[in-house]
Amino acid sequence: MTPLASALAAAPLAAAHPGFLSPTGVEIAFLLVGLVTLGAAVITVTTKQLVHAALWLVVALGGLAVEYLLLTAEFIAWVQVLIYVGSVVVLLLFGLMLTKAPIGRSPDADSENRWVALAVALTASAALVWVVVDAFRTTWIDLDGPAQGSTEVTGQFLFRHWVLPFEALSVLLLAALIGAIVLSRKSDAARGKEQR
Repeated sequence: MTPLASALAAAPLAAAHPGFLSPTGVEIAFLLVGLVTLGAAVITVTTKQLVHAALWLVVALGGLAVEYLLLTAEFIAWVQVLIYVGSVVVLLLFGLMLTKAPIGRSPDADSENRWVALAVALTASAALVWVVVDAFRTTWIDLDGPAQGSTEVTGQFLFRHWVLPFEALSVLLLAALIGAIVLSRKSDAARGKEQR
């Protein structure tokens, strides 16, 4: 086969599968939502107002839920909204209110170790990317099987392999809530003694 004939035969295949330089609408939306999520996460860890940090965390976690929807993992997206946005952030806000944390700008929210924190974050990110790429380098997704983000597949995987971490997370959240209540009760008791 001549080079011209092979190039003509490959042209319909190239047109049928868009490449890196011709992204689809879903890929563009994924990138834009990812940038918004990254910006919200950076603001979350750099703001000096604790309540604003919690609210920006809602934006970051909500952006992750949208990313899961764009990846057609609807069940994981709803779990993200219900557990993380609905429970964890509400628990953080309750903890802030019960412990009477400062609402405005707080100089205590900045430890002056930004460069160390940045170095640790970059190292942890590089290690995480390396582990994920190494773990899934030879993994292929069966497109003819059930959807990977469906409730059935996710439930089987979650309750077969991840039951213990899932339950440990719920116990951790319960311990955090009890700790916030105990701290608020101690401060109320101390204030009652001062008034006597």
